[in-house]
Amino acid sequence: MTALTLRPLLPHPAHVDALAALLVETVAGGGSVGFMDPLAPDEAAAFWRAALEAAARGGRVVLGAFTRDERAQDELVGTVSLLLDLPPNQPHRAEIAKMMTRPSHRGRGVATALLREAERLAAARGRTLLVLDTAVDGGASGLYEKLGYVRAGEIPDFALKPQGGLTGTRLYWKRLPA
Repeated sequence: MTALTLRPLLPHPAHVDALAALLVETVAGGGSVGFMDPLAPDEAAAFWRAALEAAARGGRVVLGAFTRDERAQDELVGTVSLLLDLPPNQPHRAEIAKMMTRPSHRGRGVATALLREAERLAAARGRTLLVLDTAVDGGASGLYEKLGYVRAGEIPDFALKPQGGLTGTRLYWKRLPA
């Protein structure tokens, strides 16, 4: 794989457009990330505008993973969000959300790199516990377990799959060094 560059994203029209396209593609491919198929591009863009505005306020970090295309342009191939804006009694933890890798780049280490960077950023912000959830059907349980996340449990029929039908969710946690 060509070199991967990771960086936090802020509100910028090009970032919103790239993230929206990735979200639409992920949902169309069956990714359970909170949206139903078909997902309108304007709905995806509205979600990412709000998420990036929250990032600009410090409530989350939206990481982008980029490769260079044949025109030497950066191409967004993955993203993950680190949610930091939690209740006052939880200043020690953060949540991993919206992990997505473009189907053409899956299995190439993009998600692993994004998670490792999210963990590093969480630790740098004094967070010592990360939590996440993933769909039972088609989720990334194997990846999370490989990277040291501990399964806390499973909730059946938690959410609708993008094309319909229910799926459960698996809850995970990981301690980070203080």
